[in-house]
Amino acid sequence: MTDLACSQDKQVCVLGLGYVGLTLAVAMADVGFKVLGVEIRDEVLTFLNKGEAHFHEPGLQERLRRVIRSGHLQSAKRIPDSWSGSVFIITVGTPLDAQGRSRLDMVQNVAREVADHMNGQSLVIMRSTVKLGTTRKVVLPLLATSGKSFDLAFCPERTLEGKALTELRQLPQIVGGLTSQAAVRASQLFQFITPTVVRVSSLETAEMIKLVDNAQRDVAFAYANEVARACDAIGVSAAEVIQAGKLGYPRTNLPMPGPVGGPCLEKDSHILAEGLSDLGINPEITLAARRTNENQPGEVVAHLRSYTDALIGFSKKPIITLMGLAFKGQPATDDLRGTMARPVFARLRESYPTAEFRGFDAVVGARDIEDFGLVSATSLQRAFKDASLVLILNNHSVFGEMDIEELAKEMQAPGLIYDFWNFFKTADLHLPTSISYMALGSHGQVRSYSI
Repeated sequence: MTDLACSQDKQVCVLGLGYVGLTLAVAMADVGFKVLGVEIRDEVLTFLNKGEAHFHEPGLQERLRRVIRSGHLQSAKRIPDSWSGSVFIITVGTPLDAQGRSRLDMVQNVAREVADHMNGQSLVIMRSTVKLGTTRKVVLPLLATSGKSFDLAFCPERTLEGKALTELRQLPQIVGGLTSQAAVRASQLFQFITPTVVRVSSLETAEMIKLVDNAQRDVAFAYANEVARACDAIGVSAAEVIQAGKLGYPRTNLPMPGPVGGPCLEKDSHILAEGLSDLGINPEITLAARRTNENQPGEVVAHLRSYTDALIGFSKKPIITLMGLAFKGQPATDDLRGTMARPVFARLRESYPTAEFRGFDAVVGARDIEDFGLVSATSLQRAFKDASLVLILNNHSVFGEMDIEELAKEMQAPGLIYDFWNFFKTADLHLPTSISYMALGSHGQVRSYSI
């Protein structure tokens, strides 16, 4: 790290205070930058005005209050005309529209706002995930309408939710500049935060790195889910195949199967494919992997319906509990964006139209669970109480540590516990009579035990 006093860029405006923007704003304020955070959502500003974060992230709450008290972080709905900073970092969302194409309206709106407030010596950094060519073809022309000179770079966000503040200070920062001057300037800015900056040759290279990194993860998880389908058909355990196959063997590193979603993986493969399709390229592997992951909820619920239909005495009006609603459990988050719990829930409602649905999550609050459309279960005991079907949907450690044999006693018989994450070994479980356990990739090894 270098001394901020020698930098020409001491005041930074971060536009968009979601997961990406707020963690970056706090990290920059924490090292001494004077940061203005701009956010149009009133509810977010209400939280910030009270010194509170609007989402769960380890360590964020304490640092947020510290930088607000010190005056290094302020927030506003628009950039004030009096603001005299030199750096603008765009971190607004780029969700998919109803046709599956990335929306750029938020990027365009803030680019226009930045153009109005640039001072002629500004550095503009795109950090939002966008389709290839957006920085040059969309953002650059909008900024150029100002008639002012400016530097432009693309510096992708690369952090993991649950570890964002740590990774912002440790992970290499990719920097692609419109010009060499822009790349050097953006590199110097990020060197105050992270010890390693990787300069690449163009805006498009930096855009591509972000999309390829996430698409590669999507492909890896999809192959694990394909292995699970194959093991289900054969009657062996996917968990055993994967874990035993890579133990001490350096050329295999297949992840465990499970639901694949979240604010990045649910859309970045589509964004990559969209940009490539404009160039006449069909990324077959990328799209096939995304379809595999998107089809999983329907396939699993169809199997569950078939299985419970064969259970004599299975309730006509079952209680079904969804456990783990956030898109992931490790590192823990309360982020419901892109969670695969939504399509699983939708399929369950179609397949079990008379069911009562409950939800439990170790981090997500009761109000958000109810807004999800579920009755909130305040404890694991309440989640299992009288349930005929319990699904473990994310990999939070609370599920691996729970006493499943005792909790299963609370269920209505016959009943089934379905585990998307293979927390338990079927052969090791001793469950109550007529309560079964089934894991993704081990459908042929379902068992129940009498105690």
